[in-house]
Amino acid sequence: MLSGADILWISVLLMIVAALYSSVGHGGASGYLAVMTLFAIPPQVMSSTALLLNVLVSLISLIMFRRSGHVSIGMIWPFLIGSVPAAFIGGLIRISPSVYAVLLALALIAAAVRLAVPFNGVRGDQPTTNQPGKLLASMIGAGIGFLSGIVGIGGGIFLGPVLLLKGWANAHQTAGICAGFILINSLSGLAGRLVQGSFQIGPIGYFVLAALAGGLIGSYMGARKFRSVVLRRLLALALVVAAIKVLVTTG
Repeated sequence: MLSGADILWISVLLMIVAALYSSVGHGGASGYLAVMTLFAIPPQVMSSTALLLNVLVSLISLIMFRRSGHVSIGMIWPFLIGSVPAAFIGGLIRISPSVYAVLLALALIAAAVRLAVPFNGVRGDQPTTNQPGKLLASMIGAGIGFLSGIVGIGGGIFLGPVLLLKGWANAHQTAGICAGFILINSLSGLAGRLVQGSFQIGPIGYFVLAALAGGLIGSYMGARKFRSVVLRRLLALALVVAAIKVLVTTG
């Protein structure tokens, strides 16, 4: 049972996570999971709550980046063809706490790398003409969607590096594409949990307000070339610590 102080601290941390993640077009699920892990919230509650907050923040990011001209719908849908059904299937699967811990730790570490390490496949906002084939994009999307549905994340932490390293999008386009990808994937993962009966959330009212505030701040700044390298690297360190805590606690 969470105390009032716990809920306050979680809300503050969720707001910070939402602001940092939304500044790069992400929903923040891996960060929310890291925060809730530190307070020993049950896995089913963590994953469902993280997906719900992901929907809210990624929607805000999508609107902000689209208004700034950084969203390409044509680049999003080929990945979604594979990811949406795969995320739904992943959301249907119930796994043991030990397996969930390993998958969550891997997701947290991947998020830490994404935040801490600059990807230079495409620099700045230079135009890109290189795009993946539709079949390849759908296959990549399926793999990301399945894992994301199981763990309770939107998948942007995996898609973003792929887009940048392959030169398929520039930095701001990647943020916009990831926002749309995360939004739809998170909705699909939530649908799987609702059908399967494993949808459980914590004191969501406080968490929604915190994520809403953070998402508005971060996406507004991110769409206008805001950068906070030091804070992102500190967050990356926190994610690694949370990943270690997950493995040690479960082990």
